[in-house]
Amino acid sequence: MAISDVKEYTHLTAEEVEQLGRELDAIRREVEESRGDDDAAYINRLIKIQRSLAVAGRVTLFASRFPPAWAAGAAMLGVAKILENMEIGHNVMHGQWDWMNDPEIHSSNWEWDTAQPAEQWKHSHNYIHHQFTNVLGFDNDIGYGILRMAREQKWHPVYLGQPVYNALLATLFQWGVALHDLDLEAIRKREKDPKVLAKQLRQIRRKISRQIGKDYVFFPLLTGLAGPGNIVPTMTANATANLMRNLWSYMIIFCGHFPDGALHFTEEELEDETRAEWYLRQMLGSANFEGGRLLHVMSGSLGYQIEHHLFPDLPSNRYPQISVRVRELAAKYDIPYTTGPLHRQYGQALRTIMKLSLPNRFTSSDQPEPPTPPVDRRRRTDAERPTRMVETGGWSSRAAASTA
Repeated sequence: MAISDVKEYTHLTAEEVEQLGRELDAIRREVEESRGDDDAAYINRLIKIQRSLAVAGRVTLFASRFPPAWAAGAAMLGVAKILENMEIGHNVMHGQWDWMNDPEIHSSNWEWDTAQPAEQWKHSHNYIHHQFTNVLGFDNDIGYGILRMAREQKWHPVYLGQPVYNALLATLFQWGVALHDLDLEAIRKREKDPKVLAKQLRQIRRKISRQIGKDYVFFPLLTGLAGPGNIVPTMTANATANLMRNLWSYMIIFCGHFPDGALHFTEEELEDETRAEWYLRQMLGSANFEGGRLLHVMSGSLGYQIEHHLFPDLPSNRYPQISVRVRELAAKYDIPYTTGPLHRQYGQALRTIMKLSLPNRFTSSDQPEPPTPPVDRRRRTDAERPTRMVETGGWSSRAAASTA
């Protein structure tokens, strides 16, 4: 169900919403003022562990012609890639560790181990997705341009293939993400600025060349020095590590906004939206999942998706303590706080994908109220989007200037 007025939906008065915003601002200030050595030690220790795993995996693959070494090398490399993309790269590029003033662990310098260039990710994710979370026509993460994820999105026979598209997206996730900021719909309609498109394609071509060269040429040939029988096994081990990362990242990300209870919004909600109303939209549009500390680290702390969307630039190791405060506020203001076990959250997202491959008349809504009539909501350009929040767009304003 798409919400056009979150205050009315939650039955909160304007003053109650603003008070909620002030209380969330207070949490932000407390965390910002208490950041220190323990937080810095956390990210430094994690980077050290991740790099040690990657080196151990690469070294083990010098014996990849032996199946146990192949399996161990692929597993260590896969875990290293997951850590680098999720808990390290994703959060570093949100600016969570910029306060350390460490040029190596800074959002402006980090380039992660995946096919999408960091600059494009910071525009499509850090700015567009976090600013316009779950707003139809504005948030390109709703279905990633190929899946129908809301009943308000107009149905077309092409969506009958949605289960197949979903399987392909999961398997090839890094390549799909690499193309995400291109806005294929705008290209198809010839609405994309040719200069911006050319620049993005050059960036993607360079990044893909580097990723393929590293995983499927350089390292296989390097292990070939220990015996030519290692070359092909090293290639397949690297492909397996990338597949592990693709499937895991896809599942975690789909649990953030598509389980039952995570709401969509219409563009009317954006009209004159205050900072407090933005907070409220993040709480209603996001979903958590439960698990131990290791699960949360491996998922980039996105099991705390609600807290991440409220405070995307606060250190991820603080989300467990922040979640206690946010959950108390949700209870105080009688606001839904969507959470559940990982398997249930993903199961609900998968059910939505399957159901929405069909026209609405063949399925029922999983939401508590009837949906609004289907409308064709096209994606908006940056120029058509409202002013950005400081937390989500500080970097992207410079990127926009550089592409102008």
